Amino acid sequence: MSGGKVVRIAGGQGFWGDWLEAPVRQVQGGPIDYLMMDYLAEVTMSIMQKQRSRNPHAGYARDFVPLMERILPDIVKKGIRVTSNAGGVNPRGCAEAVLDSARKLGLGGKLKVGLVTGDDLLPDLDELIAAGHEMRDMETGRPLSDIRDRVLSANAYLGMQPMVEALRRGAQVVITGRVTDTGLTLAPMFHEFGWDFDDWDKVAAGTVAGHIIECGAQSSGGNLLKDWRSVKGLANPGFPIVEAHEDGSFVITKHPGTGGVVSVPSVTEQLVYEMGDPHQYITPDGVADFTTIRLKRAGKDRVQVSGIRGGPRTPMLKVSIAYFYGYKAVGTLVYGWPDAHDKARAADAILRQRLKDLGLEFEQILTEYVGVDATHGRLAGPASPELPEVQLRIGVRSTDKAAVERFTREIAPLVLTGPPSVTGFAGGRPQVEEIVAYWPALIDRTAVEPGVRVEILEA
Repeated sequence: MSGGKVVRIAGGQGFWGDWLEAPVRQVQGGPIDYLMMDYLAEVTMSIMQKQRSRNPHAGYARDFVPLMERILPDIVKKGIRVTSNAGGVNPRGCAEAVLDSARKLGLGGKLKVGLVTGDDLLPDLDELIAAGHEMRDMETGRPLSDIRDRVLSANAYLGMQPMVEALRRGAQVVITGRVTDTGLTLAPMFHEFGWDFDDWDKVAAGTVAGHIIECGAQSSGGNLLKDWRSVKGLANPGFPIVEAHEDGSFVITKHPGTGGVVSVPSVTEQLVYEMGDPHQYITPDGVADFTTIRLKRAGKDRVQVSGIRGGPRTPMLKVSIAYFYGYKAVGTLVYGWPDAHDKARAADAILRQRLKDLGLEFEQILTEYVGVDATHGRLAGPASPELPEVQLRIGVRSTDKAAVERFTREIAPLVLTGPPSVTGFAGGRPQVEEIVAYWPALIDRTAVEPGVRVEILEA
């Protein structure tokens, strides 16, 4: 590991709904240069699109704005810069809300917000299909035209380059739509060190750094499988920090005095999360070879990462598409000892027969016995007859909303017309929910990149 300049990039959020205190503690708990806040998952984009369809001012992670209001004074005072994909499907609305917060705090003229757009393909979808971009489902091979009328959102995964441009133009907060999780960490590293976008080993190094901290405390002791009982202080978990060096090596650590642990096992478990082919971890910026990663303990709560090799970016970008699929509902009943499992199975059989007698047809009826085999399925083996309680959880899926609605009315009658000892009718009557399905696709990157714009907005 070389000496010289060190850039500290702190992970502040791992998903929309993560611990709200984490960004505050990252900013106030010790020296950092950047705060990276990741909010987006595939289903999140479709939820945001539905919200924006009902309210044109919505469509972004609303938690982000009050969080920024709490930390903006420190960010401005300490010169910390923020990268975040909290903009969802409405990055401009998100940026304007942050600027409004800055003005309320008396920070007008002291904050520049970079806005990255161009990932939202929904307005241009018909034009793209007409131009020959079939955007076939990567799992089934079906063309997008098969479900075009049901598409709710379509967003290309952008890389780091527009964020780097925003940072170069002085943005202290960079707000994007659907960029890759890793890009939020790559951009600060490439901006600070001036690396070439075609230096594939540096791209791979930054990609691995971003992958390690993109899920928040999952790399610093949260959700840790190995020796989880030994992890202390999770009431105050330390979120991960990358200490990046110009040669591409880096250290993963956390603020002193915080809970959790940064160790070779904790970093390794995060590395294999959503990894796929370890030789080819593909992003819009390049390809990282995870088999070249070298991890070494470098002190208490410090893991050195080095040796990472990479390869050129592919000519395609991934597109995350969500579409309306139908309706679902899930209901639960809890049966108590004795014979809890047998009672739950008998209730399931009775309910299925009643649905059949009503002439209701469903694409799927799924039954789980929580406390018996809901987690491990058939690997759970035979249930003990002495189980104190079992939760029957049964769900249906259909394109027929009326059928799903009728299903929701057939759960409660089992309390008095089925097996004995129902101890909890959890949540009351089930709610009918719309199903949002996922359609992963690829598109030629030249069809997307020209649409990317970077703006600097000033409070």
